[in-house]
Parts: sequence; C-alpha cells; structure tokens
Amino acid sequence: MTLAAIETHFTLLEWGVVIGYMLLTTWIGHALSGKNATIRDFFLGGRSLPWWAVSGSMIATEISALTFIGVPGGVFALKGDWTYLQWGIGSVIARFAVGWWLVPLYFKEEIYSPYDYMGSKLGEGVRRLVTGLFSLGAILGQSVRVLVTAIILQTVTGLSTEVCILAIGAFAVVWTLMGGMRTVIWTDVIQFGIFMFGGLLAFGWLVNSLGWSEIWSINSAAGPGGNIDKHRIFNFTPPWESPLVEYTFWVAVFAMPFQNFAAFGTDQLNAQRIFCCGSEKDARKAMIFSSVSLLTTLLMLAVGSGLFAWYHIKGLTPDEAAKFAENTNFVFPVWITTVLPPGLTGLILAGAFAAAISSLDSVLAALSQTSLSAIYGRKKLEQDAHGPAMVFRSRIAVVIWAVILSGVAILFAGSYARGENKDLIALAFGVLAYTYGPLLGVLLSAILLDRRALSGLYTGVALSISLVAWLRPELPQVLNAMGLENAAAFLIETRPKITFAWFYPINAALTFACAALSSACLRRKTF
Repeated sequence: MTLAAIETHFTLLEWGVVIGYMLLTTWIGHALSGKNATIRDFFLGGRSLPWWAVSGSMIATEISALTFIGVPGGVFALKGDWTYLQWGIGSVIARFAVGWWLVPLYFKEEIYSPYDYMGSKLGEGVRRLVTGLFSLGAILGQSVRVLVTAIILQTVTGLSTEVCILAIGAFAVVWTLMGGMRTVIWTDVIQFGIFMFGGLLAFGWLVNSLGWSEIWSINSAAGPGGNIDKHRIFNFTPPWESPLVEYTFWVAVFAMPFQNFAAFGTDQLNAQRIFCCGSEKDARKAMIFSSVSLLTTLLMLAVGSGLFAWYHIKGLTPDEAAKFAENTNFVFPVWITTVLPPGLTGLILAGAFAAAISSLDSVLAALSQTSLSAIYGRKKLEQDAHGPAMVFRSRIAVVIWAVILSGVAILFAGSYARGENKDLIALAFGVLAYTYGPLLGVLLSAILLDRRALSGLYTGVALSISLVAWLRPELPQVLNAMGLENAAAFLIETRPKITFAWFYPINAALTFACAALSSACLRRKTF
C-alpha cells in the first residue's frame, strides 16, 4: 500500500461527514450559547452553567487529540506497556485538593481567574507576572496539541500540515467568538461524546475481531522472555536508577500531583470553568467528577494494546511500517482510515479534529480574558463589564491570540519535520515545566505569605525558568539554529539527567522558598 493509497481511503464521503459534523456542532453551539451582552457572560457564561456540563468540558479539554491519538500510539510503541496510567494517581489527588481547598478560596469573591486572586493578595505586578506565565505555557502547550491533530489530518487527507493548523485555528476563532464560554463548554461536551464513541467503537471492533484473550496474550508475550513485564501498569524503579524515565510510580505520586494541581488550580484553561458554575458546591462537584477522565485514558490504553495485537497478526505494509517508524502517533488514524467502514472513519476523525478545536477555543477564551485583565486592570474590567466596548476588545484579543498560537504551532511543525521533538506527549507536558512550577509557587505565596515576599518571588520565578531552559531541548535547538553549536553542545553536556516531571515540585518549592526567605528577611528588618 502506498502513501497515496492511504490517502484515497479518505473519500468524498469522509469529507462530507467531517464538514457536516463541523457545521452541525457549530450550529448546536450557537443555539445553546445564548447572548453575551457583558464580559461576565462572555468569560463566565453568566455563572449559570450546570456542573455536569462544566465537568464534561474539563474532561474534553484535558483529553484532547493528544490522548485520543497519542496514548494508543505510545502503547503500540512500548508493546503493551500501560505505565502511562500511573499518572492518573496524581491527577485524582490534585482534583480533590483543588476542589476542597482552592475552590472555596476562589469563590469568596467575584474573580475571573486565579491571577485575580494572586493579584489581590500580592499586588498588580504579580498579577501581570502570572498572566504572562500562563500565556507562555498556554501558547507552548496548546501549540503541540494543535500540531498533533494537524499531523493526523495531513496523514489521512494529504493536506499540508500548515493548512490543517490554520483550519483548526479558524474554526476555534469562530466557535469562541460565537458565544464565549457558553459555546466553548457546550461544544466541548459534544466532543467528549464523540471521544467516547470513537474509543468504544475502536475497542469493540478490535475485541470482536481478535478476542481480548488474544490481545492480552500477544501484548504479554512482547515482554522480555515472553513474560508480562511489558503489559504492566506500575513501574517501581527508583528515580535515582532511571532519572529520565517519566512513567514510574514515584513520578505519579510525588511529581504529577503538583503538575495537576497547577493545571486545575492555576491554569486559566481549566480554572476558568470553575468560575462558570453558579456556586462553590457545583464547582467542587465539577472538579472532582472530572476524575472520570481516567476511564477515558484507560479505554485508549486498551485500544493501543488492541492495535499492537492487530498489526502483530495482520502484519504491516511497507508504507505502514515506514509511517509507524516515523511516528507511532500515526498508528490509530491509519487504522481508522484503512480498517473502519466509510462514514465511520470520517466521524471519528472529525471528532479528533473537533477535539483540537475544543482545546484551542478554550485556551483562546482564557488568553483573551487574562490579557484584558492584565492590560486594563481588574477594576476597569469590572467597571466596563456591561458595555459593548469591552466585549468587542475581548473578541479582538481572541483573534490576535489565535494568530500567535497558530504561528507557534507552525514553528513546532517545522521542528518536527527536521526530526526534532518526535515524542509529542513528552513535548506537550515538558514545555509546561517552564511555567507550572513557578505558577504554583506564586499561588502558595499568595495564600501563605504577604507582599514582603515580592522580591524573592521574582527571583524564584527567574531561577525556575532558567533551570527548565537548562534541562529542556528547546534552548539548544534555538542556539543551533543561530549557529552557536558549541554553546548548545555545552548545555547538553552539562545539564542534569532528570525527567521534566520532577521540575513541577522542584520549581514550585524553589519559587516559594525564595519568596519565603525574602519575606522573613524583611520581617526581621522591620523588628
């Protein structure tokens, strides 16, 4: 089978299903969106959305195409290894912590974001600082998610990656402008339904064709010596023995709770949904019940095991072997395109396409709100909240951020084409290490310290970002592009051998420690 043969499986019928699905979803989102006469309506959905819809929106945003496509591809690459599931432990711990600790703090006053809370405690400068950190992390992380879907669409449709990125960005702008957070949340709920349908359909098809016992035995036999080592869930290898391994029990329990606490408590992409609920009780329920996303991850892991068994039995064509060797993220979309009946292929890939849009429209709404708050200040934002001028500015901000984010995604696409950053799941989580640790450190300072901590806070944030830049591959890549190969080589040779996941707690502790030290020194001088 040639590459053209894979593309020809995506017929006019598939295109019709994709276009029809997108138009139908757009119409439903518009019908459910209501009016957005004020900033409160546009960014908070009037604080009138049901908790279950908010929870479904959280899950859809979290899962995205990265999980829908990347997790099965990862299991295929690791021959049945399910250790990625361990990260769910930290996720559940963090959601309960956010629900029971942060939600009451946030609902004590009318705020639009966690950055309003931090700013009220530590000053306007800190609010602008954390808004900038969020914007950086959102642009980097979401660009990777858009790239994943663009690569999938490029593979099965033959369109260029750049065209796919721009199409995703254009639809996201339309959905966001159409109805603000109401449209974002309701369309997210629809995407979550398609996620589950696609995953269950694929799993059912694989089990019906092969049998679960056959799938299990093939995955188990892939381990060393034909044992079940590869079909494992827990990896208890100590971090000092394998410092670069990400999917271990110790990372899941001691590092990922920090990542998820930052994701749901300080990242406006998720936190904005908390403020769309009508009450503290509903917000807590939405947060805690979003833990069922772990079931979606479990489903996609099972799909990955089924795909590994499928190609083990059926074999690979030369083109499939080449594509899978290039990137295992191609495994699930190629299987969908070449195995499932016409029509279903279009529906499931439309769901993946819409998944990227649902994540992107969420982040555009969040970026628009936080940037306006940073530019005009919370007081003016609230004073002008009922006027059309501020709503118009929010829409302009959405468009500007969409252009920036699409541009960064295209830059990542160029890096990917050069053979860099092939592990897109690790890239998506890794780039968040720049900002999640410092954001969490600032939040803890806002809760536990006072404004005397400011000088140390800025120092801690700068040190944290510098540490991640030393650890991550992005800075050496930039230096190489600038012709500074020796400097890039020096950074690579001297950086610590440690997985990015540990920098969530390390940088949170470093930022908070610098702030606490500054506060203690100034307090001592006062006396």
